[in-house]
Amino acid sequence: MQRADDWLREAQAEWQAAHDLFRNGHWSWCCFTCQQAAEKALKALGEHFRHPLFGHNLNILLDALAVYADIPSGVREACARLNRFYIPTRYPNAFDRGAPVDQFLESDARQALQDAAEVIRFAESFIRPSR
Repeated sequence: MQRADDWLREAQAEWQAAHDLFRNGHWSWCCFTCQQAAEKALKALGEHFRHPLFGHNLNILLDALAVYADIPSGVREACARLNRFYIPTRYPNAFDRGAPVDQFLESDARQALQDAAEVIRFAESFIRPSR
């Protein structure tokens, strides 16, 4: 069964949720949610190409997709930035001291929203080309 649209819809929903986190000043969770949105968008592409993807490393997911599509440098850069938000946004032991809530700034979250949007648009261009 083709599940690309389901994965893409979830990516879009998480990106919207990240906006709510941003508006409420939850920078670390906004960053993490953007990473998750991008991950799901890439997994949507994997489903679209009938090549299911596993794992959380956005760079590795992109490498697997490069067999099917040219990956724009902007998407690669966005994934490289978002990839850094998978663990340290959630776990205090990612830093010598301080909670993740203290480690991320509004500018980090703003960039994460832009990066996730770029990855989602890239996935949409294959899965929903006419929209």
